[in-house]
Amino acid sequence: MKKIFFIPIFLLSFFSIKAQTPSTVWNLDKAHSSVTFSIDHMVVSEVEGKFKEFSADIKADKVDFSDVKGTFTVALKSVDTDNDKRDEHLRNADFFDVEKYPNLTFVIKKFTKVNGKQYKVTGDLTLHGVTKTVTLDAKFGGTIKDPYGLTRSGFTVSGEINRYDFGLKYNAALEAGGLTIGKKVSIKVNMELTKAK
Repeated sequence: MKKIFFIPIFLLSFFSIKAQTPSTVWNLDKAHSSVTFSIDHMVVSEVEGKFKEFSADIKADKVDFSDVKGTFTVALKSVDTDNDKRDEHLRNADFFDVEKYPNLTFVIKKFTKVNGKQYKVTGDLTLHGVTKTVTLDAKFGGTIKDPYGLTRSGFTVSGEINRYDFGLKYNAALEAGGLTIGKKVSIKVNMELTKAK
């Protein structure tokens, strides 16, 4: 009797999980997407940078993307702060250590509407071998049909992370007090997607 009872429960659980998994694929339009960041420098100013190589594996069936699942990946070796010497330093073991930890990944767990076009996106962020659950602000630009017949959606995701939480603790103290490089990193991702045909 136990086996007969267990099989229907197992099947119900299986189909429930399948029903919750979106199947519509959305491709990243890299020509209209970007990944940028900024961090305090010497207390009085900010340094800005970007990553040139990134990808996304996104699926969502609902119009408001509330069922979205997927992973956003950034190749850390592609960091660009418009200064070759600084970029090489960021790639080495003091910071990203790209030979050992080549990528930053963000696995989407939840996309929640706050008000109007404002959302919150929660996911597991992995950087420098450390995974933390973080929640970022998101703006959903909506969905349109472009002149070429493609269905497009756009998002801006932004927020702050504490690099010390991910083991990126390189720094130096200033004589006047404070640290040469801030702990908090502001990140911004502009992402445009096209619906797969």
